[in-house]
Amino acid sequence: MADAHEQSQEHAHKGSNRIQVSSSKKPMFFYVNLAKRLLAEQGEIHLSALGMAVSTMVSIAEILKKDGLAVETSLSTCMDLLGGEDGRRPVQKAKMEILLKKADNFDELIATEKERQGAEGAAAHQEEEDGEEDGAEAEEE
Repeated sequence: MADAHEQSQEHAHKGSNRIQVSSSKKPMFFYVNLAKRLLAEQGEIHLSALGMAVSTMVSIAEILKKDGLAVETSLSTCMDLLGGEDGRRPVQKAKMEILLKKADNFDELIATEKERQGAEGAAAHQEEEDGEEDGAEAEEE
């Protein structure tokens, strides 16, 4: 029975469009790439951050907007009361949430980005092959 419960929770997590940003767990571009993937799959994403991670989240949202991939639909701020368990004093943390939706030309921009990455990868591969050939010629001499 536990397996079925775990599978349903995993499925619910996979379908989620919520990204909780941390300032210390993952690099910023991990979140940017995750946001791109979720925008492609879900059409909108919900970014959320507490305390020091708010500035990282704002940077992620601004990168997506600057690149023309997303449009901001809402922004909210509040103070969350955290902790207070085990006799500890509760702490207030700033919280911000941003809802972004996929830009109208998102699919075209992503396709162009993938083509560019493919061309760059092919060029790098060709340079490696050219370098190996040059090395083989030098050994023959």
